[in-house]
Amino acid sequence: MTRPSFSTLLQAFFSDHLIRHKRSSPQTISSYRDTFRLLLNFLQKSRGILPSSLRTDDVDVSSVLSFLDQLETGRHNCVRSRNLRLAAIRSFFRYVALRDPESVSLTTRILAIPVKRADRRIVSYLTRPEMDAILAAPDRTNWLGRRDHALLLTFYNTGARVSELRTLRRESVSFGATASLHLHGKGRKDRQVPLWPTTARVLRMWFDEIANLPGDLAFPNARGGTFSSDGVAYVVSMNVKRATPHCPSLAAKRITPHLIRHTTAMHLPTALR
Repeated sequence: MTRPSFSTLLQAFFSDHLIRHKRSSPQTISSYRDTFRLLLNFLQKSRGILPSSLRTDDVDVSSVLSFLDQLETGRHNCVRSRNLRLAAIRSFFRYVALRDPESVSLTTRILAIPVKRADRRIVSYLTRPEMDAILAAPDRTNWLGRRDHALLLTFYNTGARVSELRTLRRESVSFGATASLHLHGKGRKDRQVPLWPTTARVLRMWFDEIANLPGDLAFPNARGGTFSSDGVAYVVSMNVKRATPHCPSLAAKRITPHLIRHTTAMHLPTALR
């Protein structure tokens, strides 16, 4: 009996197993997809194996461990991110064991790779002046600046996850006496978040500006498509860089999209504007 190829297994894992059998969320599928994109690129660069030529046996324990180490040392990912990538790889190899019994020995060894323990750090947050400086940083004389300002303000107002914000549709925002935003996120959970008057006004103006663009994305990227997670992180980092000369305390903090999400939670009692 001919063994299924790695590419066949990987395609079936996403198109059949995750979507049809497990009904995984779009966020999970996107995270797993990014994991294998990074893994395939790593194997091509480190071992010279093209993705089209990759065999299941090429993805052995030493390769996976080297990949996980590279995430921490080369990409400076935290231990939590490293463990999430490992979870995706483990999930794939549990599927491989069912479809390719000859890979059971390999699968057993990969499933035995331990999750790395990490210290729990206290998550910092931004002060109101620091957040205001970031919101004021985008150059609103141009299209990208107005988009960035609307995106950052919505981010701060709602505390949305990056995955929720980058795929947000204009139809998910309701204007009226009480403006609100509907989010469908992790765990298929829906929630309705009220918008501050300032946020509602900015979004209404922004949506009027992009009304003629194809699609219904609230915050399209420069090419009119969907932002990547790295794209949202880039918007945050660039505007932090612009804001730092006006608010020097920003330089002492590592500011990520998650930090803004945490800032929202810390500011909620006094955040109504």
